[in-house]
Amino acid sequence: MMERPWLEHYAEGVPARIDLTEYHSVVDIFEQACDEFRDQPAFENFGTRLDFATLDQLSRNFAAALQARGIAPGDRIALMMPNLLQYPVALFGALRAGAVVVNTNPLYTARELRHQLLDSGARAIVVVDNYAHVVQRVMKDVPLEFVFTTGIGDMVSFPKGAVLNFILKYVRRVVPDYDIPGAERFSKVLEEGRSQPLNKPPLGFEDIAFLQYTGGTTGVAKGAMLTHRNMVANMLQAKAWLGNLRAGSEIIVTALPLYHIFALTANCLVFMALGGKNLLITNPRDMPGFVKELSKHKFTAITGVNTLFNGLLNTSGFDKLDFSSLKLTLGGGMAVQRAVAERWKRVTNTTLVEAYGLTETSPAACINPMTLEDYNGCIGLPISSTDCAIRGEDGEWLPPGEVGELCVRGPQVMKGYWQRPKETEEVLDDMGWLRTGDMAEMSPEGYFRIVDRKKDMILVSGFNVYPNEIEDVVADHPKVLEVAAIGIEDEHSGEVVKLCVVKKDPSLTEAELVAYCRENLTGYKRPKEIEFFDELPKSNVGKILRKELRAREAGVSDAADGAPA
Repeated sequence: MMERPWLEHYAEGVPARIDLTEYHSVVDIFEQACDEFRDQPAFENFGTRLDFATLDQLSRNFAAALQARGIAPGDRIALMMPNLLQYPVALFGALRAGAVVVNTNPLYTARELRHQLLDSGARAIVVVDNYAHVVQRVMKDVPLEFVFTTGIGDMVSFPKGAVLNFILKYVRRVVPDYDIPGAERFSKVLEEGRSQPLNKPPLGFEDIAFLQYTGGTTGVAKGAMLTHRNMVANMLQAKAWLGNLRAGSEIIVTALPLYHIFALTANCLVFMALGGKNLLITNPRDMPGFVKELSKHKFTAITGVNTLFNGLLNTSGFDKLDFSSLKLTLGGGMAVQRAVAERWKRVTNTTLVEAYGLTETSPAACINPMTLEDYNGCIGLPISSTDCAIRGEDGEWLPPGEVGELCVRGPQVMKGYWQRPKETEEVLDDMGWLRTGDMAEMSPEGYFRIVDRKKDMILVSGFNVYPNEIEDVVADHPKVLEVAAIGIEDEHSGEVVKLCVVKKDPSLTEAELVAYCRENLTGYKRPKEIEFFDELPKSNVGKILRKELRAREAGVSDAADGAPA
């Protein structure tokens, strides 16, 4: 029988297991929340509030409009937008129609978007105007039948929304022109759906709710099949873990993008179930504007990655905010740095609680207790109904204190990778154990600590970057002979991408490669440093040795600090 020492360290009231019999789908929880909290605000953006009753009506309209266009249960619908009021309307509308939501990063290049739409077989997409020109570029290659476009200010109250759209298009010029024949305005589709019937499809636990794209532990982006069971389980697990939050009275700051699994579950879904309000921050990179918005609200919770917390702490005026209502700060997506956690505690008088998860686990697997007094350097304890264990090189289970690969089992673990049985078998065994690719150790008390990453993945501000993808893109440049991508330390984003390149054509310049990567890679995947080599280190079979390049980089850093190289 498996030992679970972590159960003895759960906070009071947190159950060892959750009850999954109460709901059959995410839609069940959503509709219950709409009934219970009808007059409460569910989302707020640019000063406009969307209450649960209105969200219920608008999402119902979108679901009906989708069905009128022949969208059937199981069809995939892509959502390509930043944090806007349109997102939850489209999200819950798609789910209520029985569709599978494909969350899409709006900053994708045409190459990246083409891959995701082709791989998922999406029939429809909801896209904000700012990025519709990218959709236009891939239309001839993908099976999209319906394109719904929307402006950033379209659901912001008049006249503020209209002014916002005007400024973005004609003053800041961040809305490129596009022409997509047959594209429909999202607002008109919602109005049309008002008069159309909605036939509520039967949804079960094994039906897929999301195709959430990830590189997994290696390689090209794959769609993790997250079922309604996975999502309901993780919502209930997180809700039980949070404990001290009061239904219908919480305000969570949602600055991480909702298309990312962390914010999708922890903010959008969990706080929806609690009847809380998501304060949507559309552009958190504008730190002064972000802090100004925070000054208007008595927020009770905030989630983020280390870089977000660090950015806020270094923005003028943040330390003057009113933190008297703040109960919960949850950090994930990348390692929380001790210096940031300790400074956060001094400024806000709230512990920055670190959590751990993966796209493949919907995402939460481990969270530190909410009663934690100070940062402890651990990712926490396995949450309710979740088992974690450390596996050695030969597949044996290791005792506390020994380092091996972290494996996770629980109802939140994905069904598998979409149409990729081989890749699924590589990470998911017959007993339901998911191999995470992270090297970790467990303390005798059941706390887990990440030691290193097993693979060559680079973690940039909480986003996974996979060297194979970067190298494939750069190797296509006609002047490149060989390339390796590695991660190097960065004080702002944890890590950034460095390219190690051997030229085919001596005329190749750094500026030329930077421009090429800007065209073909999303911002966080683009190299921040490029170095040219005469040759790259290789194994005896000709494989480029990234680990030697990383070791060389560490030696250079040590030498720069005065340590022996």
